Amino acid sequence: MLRKEEILLIVYFILVILFLAGFSVLFFITYQRRKNKILREKYDAEQQFKTELANARIEIQEATLKNVSWELHDNIGQLLSIATMQLNLLSRKVLESNTESLEEAKKLVSDSLSEVRSLSRSLNAEVVDHRGLVSSVENEIDRFNRMGVLEASAQIEGEIFEIPQGDMIILFRILQEFFSNVIKHSGASELKVKIEYLPNSLKISALDNGKGYNPEALQKGSGLLNMKGRAEMIQAEFELNSSEGNGTSLYLHYPTKKN
Repeated sequence: MLRKEEILLIVYFILVILFLAGFSVLFFITYQRRKNKILREKYDAEQQFKTELANARIEIQEATLKNVSWELHDNIGQLLSIATMQLNLLSRKVLESNTESLEEAKKLVSDSLSEVRSLSRSLNAEVVDHRGLVSSVENEIDRFNRMGVLEASAQIEGEIFEIPQGDMIILFRILQEFFSNVIKHSGASELKVKIEYLPNSLKISALDNGKGYNPEALQKGSGLLNMKGRAEMIQAEFELNSSEGNGTSLYLHYPTKKN
């Protein structure tokens, strides 16, 4: 039978072991919490850096587009205006047999001036913000139809509401990127755009009837990454679908921030 001192010694060792075990568990939990906190702070810092970097890149792009807009409006537009004035002066002296050719030249210069001014407005973020999303998209649609490159149409549904300036411009730039790809690469004859204003979101879809492409064979270029990256910045769902011979479609779902 154990003596009292031995029992106390055993109890003492058990208490020491329990204390060490409890201390180890507490230390481990504290260490894990601290580690997780550091990892969260690191992740948040990385995400903030990426967001700030993306914002800076977009600001640089918008500044560049604004400068191009000014150059088109002030320089190219001015040159075309002077050419129109010169043609008007020349029309007083031209022979009657050349009147038709001169009128065609005047119309060509006038149409070019209108296109330059329209393009200038679509590149300037301040003008886009003033006009709004719907008017800016309709301006692009009208420009494509005037150019005769394809038959474009826009369908607007729902009650139009305001979108934060930065988000609205990003949505428009995504559409512009898609439009540019349609014009340059798709070979499409039709382009359809639909904008739906819903109570808590905005849905935008764009579809062409071009040759399409194989998504698996297509390398992700800067255009696609640019559109997707912009959509992520404003927490908008982004889908770009295509298949060979069946055209390409763009889908955007933007949750409104009214609440």
